Amino acid sequence: MHGKHPQSDLQGEGAHLVQRMAEKVLVTGGAGYIGSHCVVELIEAGYQPVVVDNFSNAVRGDGDVPESILRIEKLLDTTIEFHELDLLDRPGLEKLFKKHSFSAVMHFAGLKAVGESVEQPLRYYRVNLTASMNLLEVMQAHRVHNLVFSSSATVYGDPQHLPIDEQHPVGGCTNPYGKTKYFIEEMIQDHCKAEKDWNAVLLRYFNPIGAHYSGQIGEDPQGIPNNLLPYVAQVAIGRRECLSVFGNDYDTVDGTGVRDYIHVVDLAKGHIAALKKLKEDCGCKVYNLGTGRGYSVLQMVKAMEKASGREITYKISPRRGGDIASCYADPRLAEKELGWKAEFDLERMCADLWRWQSMNPTGFSNGMAS
Repeated sequence: MHGKHPQSDLQGEGAHLVQRMAEKVLVTGGAGYIGSHCVVELIEAGYQPVVVDNFSNAVRGDGDVPESILRIEKLLDTTIEFHELDLLDRPGLEKLFKKHSFSAVMHFAGLKAVGESVEQPLRYYRVNLTASMNLLEVMQAHRVHNLVFSSSATVYGDPQHLPIDEQHPVGGCTNPYGKTKYFIEEMIQDHCKAEKDWNAVLLRYFNPIGAHYSGQIGEDPQGIPNNLLPYVAQVAIGRRECLSVFGNDYDTVDGTGVRDYIHVVDLAKGHIAALKKLKEDCGCKVYNLGTGRGYSVLQMVKAMEKASGREITYKISPRRGGDIASCYADPRLAEKELGWKAEFDLERMCADLWRWQSMNPTGFSNGMAS
């Protein structure tokens, strides 16, 4: 192992042992959709994840451990340290950092529904911003200076040019959720400027879809899905009657909205590449994680029909406020500087999503006493 190691008072043989031990990485929101897929990649890359989650978007399994984490343990034949913790609980967070020597933190925890953020802006600002400030301050106090932050292409607002590169202006966000991501990015950048020994990688995700190939973990929205693909999959499996397509008069290939969909496993691998970047004492860096290719809503419906072998009923509805016509990434900087590139194509994304959905028609609560 190269790079920084947890501080240790051990001398001689003991110190070598510490060098050989797997680096501990704190994963906040590690029971959620993207967090859980990153936990898999961390373990497979030889890291030791310590997961915290407050169950706001996770299903509780046996022993008060998230079902997603239990399934990863089984899948990889391992044990994962998990703590039920809300980042708003500052003393709880302090206790965790006293107990462990983390080499880095991956920060996924936060509220993430665009529509809900418009209805409950104060809640989004309080939860997302306070959680992140607590985390940064406790990291600073315990001399943990390496961070990977889960950001979003929503920070770009309405695209002024396509594809969107990292130099595209940020901050013109169309909803409070996007603004919280933008504000947290700003906080991290300002903190890195003030503290020269900090390294942070801000990853701006486009539209993660799909699931782990095993079909054991995937996206399990609580309630009505806010995102297109889980909704489409639920229509295909028979959990929902009909998909509403919001607007078919956009200036796109077929009038429906175009987005850059990326396989969640590709996305997770981007986080491992980001961790390696931190080792170079990189300061604060920003990367898009996307494929660079946009697909329309109707193209996605067709692709899911093909993957599932089922017809997906949809109806055209009026446009939604705050929606944009087209959004896709220029992902070249991540390829150049992280050595990372999305590998999985649309067919694979849909096949993996369908495997997860058909093996788990009701998500993680499948076959559990609910």
